[in-house]
Amino acid sequence: MAAVDLGSNSFHMVIARVNDGALQLLHREKQKVQLAEGLNDDLVLSEEAIERGLQVLAQFADTLQPFAPNAVRVIATYTLRRARNAATFLRRAKVVFPFPIEVISGQEEARFIYQGVAHFEHYSAKRLVIDIGGGSTEFAIGEGLQPLRLSSRNMGCVSYGQSHFAQGKISPRRFERAILQAEQELEPIVSSFRNAGWQQAVGTSGTVKTIKDVIAGLGWNSNSLRLNDLTALKRHVLQFQHASELDLSGLTDDRKLLLCPGLAILIGAFNMLQIDEMVYVDAALREGVLYEMSDRLQHHDIREHTISSMMRRYSVDDAQTQRVQQTAHILFQQVQQAWQLTDDDGLLLSFACRVFEIGLHINSSGIQKHSAYILLNANLPGFNQEQQQLLACLVRFHRRKIRADEIPIFSLYQLPQVIHLLVLLRLAVLLNQKRRDDFVPEFVATASSQHLELTMPAEWLTQQSVLSADLQLEQKALKKIAFRLDCPGLVEVSTL
Repeated sequence: MAAVDLGSNSFHMVIARVNDGALQLLHREKQKVQLAEGLNDDLVLSEEAIERGLQVLAQFADTLQPFAPNAVRVIATYTLRRARNAATFLRRAKVVFPFPIEVISGQEEARFIYQGVAHFEHYSAKRLVIDIGGGSTEFAIGEGLQPLRLSSRNMGCVSYGQSHFAQGKISPRRFERAILQAEQELEPIVSSFRNAGWQQAVGTSGTVKTIKDVIAGLGWNSNSLRLNDLTALKRHVLQFQHASELDLSGLTDDRKLLLCPGLAILIGAFNMLQIDEMVYVDAALREGVLYEMSDRLQHHDIREHTISSMMRRYSVDDAQTQRVQQTAHILFQQVQQAWQLTDDDGLLLSFACRVFEIGLHINSSGIQKHSAYILLNANLPGFNQEQQQLLACLVRFHRRKIRADEIPIFSLYQLPQVIHLLVLLRLAVLLNQKRRDDFVPEFVATASSQHLELTMPAEWLTQQSVLSADLQLEQKALKKIAFRLDCPGLVEVSTL
C-alpha cells in the first residue's frame, strides 16, 4: 500500500507493506513543488504552481501503476485546503493521476501526524507533537495512541518565507516580526494546550529535522532542541544578509530559504507553549495515513468511533437510527449493482442514517438544516473534507424540498452518485416515520439510471393513507432533480 502527501512545500510518497502485523516501509519519494509559493493574496493558485504539481503527480502515477485503487491513499493539505481554485487542480489531476485526492482539514492533518508519531515510537505518557509545514503548522497533544488536543495554525515556512523573508533577505527586524506573528497565531490555543499538559515535546518533518541537523553540525547539541539552541542559531544566521550565503552543515540548498522562517515559527512555539526541550521523531503525516489504512484493512475504521461519539453527544434515538439504517441497507443491497455504488458509498449512507437527527438538539423545526450545520462545522476524525460535505449534504436534504443548486460540486463523487445516496436515505427515513419496529414490510427495489421502482405489498399499501400521500409528495420532490420514483399499487390520495 502507498500514502501520498500533497504538501505545501513538497509532495511525498511512501510505499509500505504489513509484515507480521507491523508496518514495513519499502520506498520513499520526495519532490519539491512549493505549491504554497503559487498561492496569491486572493488565495488563487497560479498556473505555474498547478503545472509543477501535475508534473510530479504524473511521475508518482508511473510508480503507482501496479497498485489497486484501494491500496493508495492521497492526502492534500494546507494549500489545496485554502486555494479557491482547488477544484481546477483536482479536475486536471484526474487526467494524469488515477487515484482520488482527499483534501483534509487542519485538525485531521494534525490527527494523522500524531498517529504517525504515536505508532512509530511508543510513549505511554502525554506528548506534544509539532509539525511545521510549508503553509501551516500542526499541534497535537495525546496519550498513547489517543489524540486529546488538535490544532492547525496558518503559519508555515513557505508562507512565512514569502511574507517575512522575501527574496531570502535576513535581518533582525524580519526575524522579530516573524516570531511575533507566530506568537500571535498561537495565542488562541495556548491556554488549552498548557492546561492539557505534556511530559514530552516532539518535533517532526523536514523543518524541525533541518534545524536539529544544523544545530548538531555546529556542535552545540545533537540529541534534542532547547530554546537557547534556537536563539543561538538565530544569532548565528543573523551574521548573514541573505539565505543564499548560508553555508551550514546539515542545511541543503533546497532548505536555505526555509531555515529562517521555520526557525522563527519554532522559537515562537517554544516561547508561547513554554517548551523546555524537544526531541525529533522521523514519522508524521504519511506514516499516520499508512497506519490508518492498515487499521481499515482490519476493519478498525475511526469513522465508526466518530459517528458513535456524535450520536452520544447529541442523544440520538438509537432505536430509530437502527430502523432507518436497516431499511437503507436493504435498499442499498438491491440497487448497488445497478447504480454501481461502492461499499464505501454504503458506509457513508449508513453514517448518514445514524446522524440525520442530531439537529433535534437545536430544534425539531428545520431539523435537516440544523443537522447539516452541525455536521459541516464539526471536527469529524477520519473524514476528509468531501466526505464531511457529502454527509452534511445527504442529511440537509433527507426530507422536504431538494435544492439542486445547493448540492456541492465534488471531486471524489459524481452527481448521480450523490443523488442515488440521497434517494436511498430519503426513502429509508420516510418508510420509518412511524418509528415502529414492525411497520415496514418486505419490499423490492429495482433501479436504473435516474429511476427506482419500489414494490410493496398492495394490500398493506392501501391501508397506509398517510404514507401513500407522503410517497406521492416524494415523487414530486424527486421529479425536481430529474429522478423518477414509481410505487406500483400506490393509491391516489389527496395531498391537499
